Amino acid sequence: MSDSQQAAEIFEDATGDIALGELEAAISKYEKCVELDPGFFDAWHALGMALMKAGRPGEAIAAGLKAAEIDPNDQLVWSSLSMFYVKNGQVPEAEAAGAKARILSWGGKLRDVKRDGLGDTESGGHGDE
Repeated sequence: MSDSQQAAEIFEDATGDIALGELEAAISKYEKCVELDPGFFDAWHALGMALMKAGRPGEAIAAGLKAAEIDPNDQLVWSSLSMFYVKNGQVPEAEAAGAKARILSWGGKLRDVKRDGLGDTESGGHGDE
């Protein structure tokens, strides 16, 4: 079984843990998923959401940013990052992530995602970042 296949199986188990309210077990499994398959977007995003639910917004931000690096044009990841930033008291970053989610909802694209979550846009407009 390949690492990607193993990660997919562990991901399904972690999703079951979330359904049962076993956040720490899910977090541990999502971390194993991204260790096995660092490009596993859904695992990074799910890890961020689980960390947020567990009251660990700083770690959630790190996972969310990794997901955004993998797929910078995913609207949900930017919406999630906005929520993570708010919970962590980082309002300017939350507003920037929310703006990216809006750009994507309007059919725009993002590029050059930076570690701080604030990349440039290709929306064709003047940008409001």
